[in-house]
Amino acid sequence: MDQPTPKLAFLFPGQGSQHPGMGKRLHELSLAARRVFAQADDAVGFPLSRLCFDGPKEALDDTVNTQPAIVATSLAYLAYLRERLQALGRRLTPSLVAGHSLGQFSAAAASGALDFSEALRLVLERGRIMKAWALSRPGGLATLLGLDEGAAEEVCAEASSEGEVGVAAQNAPGQTVIAGEVPALERAMALARQRGGRVIRLPISVPGHIPMMRGAAAELGSILTRVPFRDPEVPVVSNISALLLTRADDVRQELSDQLCSAVQWARCLVTMANQGVAGFVEVGPGETLSRIARRVSASIPVYTLGEDDKPSDLLQVTVPLEEHARSAEHVR
Repeated sequence: MDQPTPKLAFLFPGQGSQHPGMGKRLHELSLAARRVFAQADDAVGFPLSRLCFDGPKEALDDTVNTQPAIVATSLAYLAYLRERLQALGRRLTPSLVAGHSLGQFSAAAASGALDFSEALRLVLERGRIMKAWALSRPGGLATLLGLDEGAAEEVCAEASSEGEVGVAAQNAPGQTVIAGEVPALERAMALARQRGGRVIRLPISVPGHIPMMRGAAAELGSILTRVPFRDPEVPVVSNISALLLTRADDVRQELSDQLCSAVQWARCLVTMANQGVAGFVEVGPGETLSRIARRVSASIPVYTLGEDDKPSDLLQVTVPLEEHARSAEHVR
């Protein structure tokens, strides 16, 4: 009797994973990836693929461009992975999907809850809304290393006399992201250093995932109501509650609410581990989520697909195509 196929979770990265050249090798190697990038260019109405491949960095780092660029590249990775495995007579099927912040749009598309072209147009709007908000209330983000979440909350509370600042993401034990208005953020960073924490200012000017972004979340939410969603074919793990989202309306609500709510990424990973996930697969540029997953769930294998990699290390967690054809297809 065949052994049951291990449960897998696909992880999709968010803003900060972008870099000029991302996806270029995929485009050269893979017809499936080329089709994704061509569809992306059509969806956004400008040569997004050229920006991914060639930059310049300053333009790619503009949040209006960054967000669709990361989603497009992540879905190109997914198409490439499926294409390569199909050539080997195999199929890789996740049991759960989750994206970090912006990555939830990639996860929603991968789950079948949201059309890929719609996802790109939505994140283009998301980037526009966030950029406009940042112009009116300049802010930023910083990673605090070596301090627990309670200490991060304390330095934010102490710095709040300078403006709004709060915890934006709890990624792993001792790794917390804070966000806020510039004076308050800088004060919180100084207080964190005084407590012995290591502080890294992130190259992002929009203080997402804290309550001051409620207005931006409401504006995005009104746009989301006009976009068709479907029940996901694979549950999406919520950034906010770490619960499994299985209904279209819940996925839609998540994508607006997360803009003003902290990303509970460590809890997401724990939820997936408790669901019996036997492997995490990072699908997209960079390896940030792989490194975090190894810290949070050290006993669960993590697979990262580089653009030149053959997916041979994933063969043990795939199923033959003929076997997969006998069951319902989970991911389009």
